[in-house]
Amino acid sequence: MHRFYVTMDQIKEDRITITGVDVNHIKNVLRMKQGEELIICNGQGKDCYCIIESVSETEIGTKILSEDSTGTELKAKLILYQGLPKMDKMELIIQKAVELGVHEIVPVMTKRVIVKLEDKKKEQRKLERWQLIAESAAKQSGRGIIPVVKPVCNYSQAISEAKELAIGIIPYEQAKGIEDTKQIIHNIAQYTSVGIFIGPEGGFEQSEVEYAKEQGIRPITLGRRILRTETAGLAVLSMIMLELEE
Repeated sequence: MHRFYVTMDQIKEDRITITGVDVNHIKNVLRMKQGEELIICNGQGKDCYCIIESVSETEIGTKILSEDSTGTELKAKLILYQGLPKMDKMELIIQKAVELGVHEIVPVMTKRVIVKLEDKKKEQRKLERWQLIAESAAKQSGRGIIPVVKPVCNYSQAISEAKELAIGIIPYEQAKGIEDTKQIIHNIAQYTSVGIFIGPEGGFEQSEVEYAKEQGIRPITLGRRILRTETAGLAVLSMIMLELEE
């Protein structure tokens, strides 16, 4: 069954009105008609099973037949703090991170970041593009929410924000102690929120890792192999997802 997302103000009692770009997709691409059924998610973890009542050029009117929890969200909020990578790697990272259950993605400027987003208009266009990718991935994977891609921030801002989470971890290629890492991942289900720091190409500088440790962020190792920036975050998310799945 086809799936769409709306905001809460589009839901009125037992009716939901779909507007925007989804109207064209439903009407002209899927060619759905009055009487056909679809799933509409409220973006807060609830699925509404609806029937189309009306189709116009500007909106699709539907009636709610039944409601249920989406059931696809993890019980902890995962925040990915991603050092900005080169070229289009960020698009891949966002897409796969959303599929793996991330709640929020924060692009971070670290010392070894090569990409410079000094033009605010270009940065805004990138953010809009990244958010569309997150929305598409959420639809494809049946998420109950659309994860948010936040504006780019600097490293100290990201660390300050992550300090407020239940736990923060920072994979680092020089970190030791795989057993400690296994224990941290194994116990991750006891936390309500998890911050995950991933460096850009070239990784983190030692001073950045030391600063994170001073602020309570815990270094972990991902084994003896050095993973690319587009691989490391997805590896950590996969490990955590397995522990959090119910």
